Amino acid sequence: MELQELQDARRHRWHIDGSAVRTLESAREFLESVGFCTMYPLEVPVLMPTFMGAFTGTDHGIPTARHAFADSRTKEATDLMVRLLRERAAYEANLFGDTNFLLSASVFPYFYALVGDRNPRTMPKAGAQRNFSQLARDCFEAIKTKGPISKEKLGYLLGGAISDAAFDRALGELWSRLRITRVDYVPGEGAYWDVMFRWAPDAVREGIELSAVQALSALVSKYLDSVIAAEQSEIEAFFSNIVARSKVNEAVKALVAAREFSYAHVGGRPMLQITGSKMPPKTESPLKRNEPIARRRPRPVRPGSK
Repeated sequence: MELQELQDARRHRWHIDGSAVRTLESAREFLESVGFCTMYPLEVPVLMPTFMGAFTGTDHGIPTARHAFADSRTKEATDLMVRLLRERAAYEANLFGDTNFLLSASVFPYFYALVGDRNPRTMPKAGAQRNFSQLARDCFEAIKTKGPISKEKLGYLLGGAISDAAFDRALGELWSRLRITRVDYVPGEGAYWDVMFRWAPDAVREGIELSAVQALSALVSKYLDSVIAAEQSEIEAFFSNIVARSKVNEAVKALVAAREFSYAHVGGRPMLQITGSKMPPKTESPLKRNEPIARRRPRPVRPGSK
C-alpha cells in the first residue's frame, strides 16, 4: 500500500473527497461508519475525522471551534449535529476540551464503560477517590429532578450569585464522567442538559455491563477501522485522552496476538490494520462493508493476555 492510497481511502471514508454529508440519514450513516469524530479540527491535530469536514466535503479551510462563530457553515452543521443528538443517533462527550466529541449510538456503550460511573443515579460520597465539587453535586440533583433544563434555568433554580465560569466548571465535571449530557439547543436559551441515565438508559446499562478491557479492545478496533491503517504511536496518541498509554499498548498487543490486527508497510512505515481488511473502492459504502460495532461484538480480551 502506498501512502497516497491510504490518504485517498481516508478521504473517501471521512467524506472529505467532495461527497459532503448534508442530510440526517447521511450524517447518521457517516457517524455509524467512523464510530466517533470531533465536531471541528483540534488545535493540536489528532488522526481522526471531523463532522465539519464531512459536512463541507473537504478538509481545507475548516474552522477550529475557536473560529467557528465566524464561519457561515457553522449554523447549518450544528443544526444537523443537534438533530442527531435529539434522536439519540449521536452522543456527545467533552473528551478533548477544544471541541465536542461525537460518538455513534452503537459505539457509545463501549465509551461509557471506560469513562462513565458504574452507579450513575447517585453521587459518590464526599471524599471518595473520584469526587465532585459541591456545586457539581447540586447541579446533578437539580438536573435529575427538573431536567432537561438550560443553564439559565438551572442557575435560577439553585439561586445565589453563581458565576458563569463556576457553572461551566461544575457542568464540565459532570459531563466529563458522562453523568449529564447536552440533549438539545434552543436559540436564545442555549444548551439543555439531562442526566445520562435517563436520556440513554439502555446505552448506559449496556456500558455498565461491559468490562473496561472489552470496551477498550472494541474502541481500538473501531478506531483502526476508521483510519484504515495507523502507526501504534498514532493509536496511543488518540486513546491517551481516555486511558493510560500502557493500557492501549496492552490492548494492541493482545489484538495482534489474537490475529485481529496485522502489520502492513505503508510508504515504508510499519502500520497496523485490521487483519484481512482491504482498501475500500471509491464506490463502496463503508456501512455496507462493516456492520455497526454493536452487531458484531469483539471477542473479549483477557486482562494480561499477550
